[in-house]
Amino acid sequence: MEEEIEEKPLIRLGEVVPDFEAVTTHGKIRLSDFKGKWVILFSHPADFTPVCTTEFVAFAQINPELAKRNVQLIGLSIDSVYSHIAWVRTIKEKFGVTIPFPVIADLDMKVANLFGMIHPKQSTTAAVRCIFVIDPEMKLRAIIYYPLNVGRNMDEILRLIDALQTADKYKVALPANWRPGDAVIVPPPTTQDDAEKRLQEGYECVDWFLCKKKLP
Repeated sequence: MEEEIEEKPLIRLGEVVPDFEAVTTHGKIRLSDFKGKWVILFSHPADFTPVCTTEFVAFAQINPELAKRNVQLIGLSIDSVYSHIAWVRTIKEKFGVTIPFPVIADLDMKVANLFGMIHPKQSTTAAVRCIFVIDPEMKLRAIIYYPLNVGRNMDEILRLIDALQTADKYKVALPANWRPGDAVIVPPPTTQDDAEKRLQEGYECVDWFLCKKKLP
């Protein structure tokens, strides 16, 4: 008989995320310490593993671009703070890359369980590769999950942040494969009269419900 796994409440998009305090490689932090910034809270399965090492190098490399966008990276795995410290020192030694963001030591799985990072069919002792994008008001804006054996795409993480921030600033939507500089989608009309007017407003329209414009 399979062991029953306690169901954890799902943190849903648009909700304020739960606050927590944790020990990290930068000392104790509270998630709410970063209110006013965008936060990418991400988990990795384990220190001193090949895929995770390549990811940490890649996250460190995009950190300057994320900082320009007012984004704070926070890592997490179910390892001790001593393991984290030793690992980031090894990354510095072997790759010449400094890890500039805090890494949560979550041995008791408190944060991992709070955010649903443990997927028992993958592992009961390691977090899968989760990404939680949290906005300056502490609301959850996006979630991406990867399995244990597939590393994340850093270009997509940057693109997602650009898309979310552009959507917020200009009150628009973003089409598939959107990149900064591409046309954006104008919110669709909500009345029949507005639908008729939309086609005369100078947008690039496929039909009344799908119109694009260039941002200034």
